[in-house]
Amino acid sequence: MQAIDSIIKGFEYIIFGYIAMANLYILVFAIAGHFYKKRRNSISKIQNRIAVLIPAYMEDAVIVEVAKSALEQNYPLDKYDVVVIADSLNKQTITSLKTLPIIFIEVLFEKSTKSKALNYAMASLNKSYDNALVLDADNIMAPDFLIKMNDAFQNGYQIVQGHRKAKNLNTSYAILDAASEEINNHIFRKGHRVLGFSSGLIGSGMGFNYNLFKSMMASINAIGGFDKELEFKFAKNKIEIEYLQEAVVLDEKIQKPIDFSNQRRRWLSTQFVYLKKYFTTGCKELFFKGNINFFDKVWQMIIPPRILLLGITIITAFIYCFIVFVLNANPNLSVYLWLVNLMVTLMAFLLAIPKSFYNEKTLKAMISLPSAFLRMALLLFKLKGANKKFIHTTHGAIDN
Repeated sequence: MQAIDSIIKGFEYIIFGYIAMANLYILVFAIAGHFYKKRRNSISKIQNRIAVLIPAYMEDAVIVEVAKSALEQNYPLDKYDVVVIADSLNKQTITSLKTLPIIFIEVLFEKSTKSKALNYAMASLNKSYDNALVLDADNIMAPDFLIKMNDAFQNGYQIVQGHRKAKNLNTSYAILDAASEEINNHIFRKGHRVLGFSSGLIGSGMGFNYNLFKSMMASINAIGGFDKELEFKFAKNKIEIEYLQEAVVLDEKIQKPIDFSNQRRRWLSTQFVYLKKYFTTGCKELFFKGNINFFDKVWQMIIPPRILLLGITIITAFIYCFIVFVLNANPNLSVYLWLVNLMVTLMAFLLAIPKSFYNEKTLKAMISLPSAFLRMALLLFKLKGANKKFIHTTHGAIDN
């Protein structure tokens, strides 16, 4: 009996240690994020040739307007090309796109992925470019986006992640998704740059040295999470990723619970895939090469997604408090440890979320948090096959 109690206690402390380390990691970078300063890059007189690559898989509802918007940059039209990579679009959409002054590339794959589309497009382009910029088919660049990205490239950065933020807050799930993105921007981009780590990539609104991107992408055939694969490759080669908070690209946030599940299932699967793939390499990079940046990318695959981390911490702290303070069990160290853990978690999230989300709409949206947590928890048991076929998230605004 004593042996069983010891095993249970040991398991308790392992779980606590894992969650506590994850919460402390988030808190450190949440604090650091408040010391991020906007980059004061001088406006460059040199204007690079830029290819704006927009993969569009079944995105008939948004791609035409996005392509039109991309042509309206405050950047010389002869210095950049909008390249739409059409995959499974209908004939009407294709006809509309072909009337625009863009480069139209149509692809057809047995199994469609973003990495295949990008590789095919770069292999097809016969022009010379200095930089590649990747957008999602629902992304709208701020008018000065290319100018700010170009300035960063002229200041020596080879890879630059722009500030992707919500263009819609029309449902509770959209608000939660938007808040989650800004929390991640604060922690994994602003906070990381302040402490000398590379910014995380998001999958869109990101720019690269063209030849570097083309060569790195050539070896990537990821079903999902090609941006994470790139992060690991850049980290292993000790290539720094910059973050530009002031270079804004608007991104459509998921609006329905089913889209939330599809999107998070893809993300969770990607996290497990890359943890398995790079854990051993990450340890070797850390201990034998001192590559802390690479191991940091691995650690991000180890810690739970933010909504799971928050939910697990709150539920576990509540259970311990209920047992001790309601059922009058003898108080032990565990209850106080989990209360401290809860305070660390809440402090990290409160520090990371922008002030613009401190409003009544966000408060109402938080009613959906338990549902979102439950969906995420259940998805842990539905990951089989998630990384064998691209899971598409539909775009196009809906009513409240």
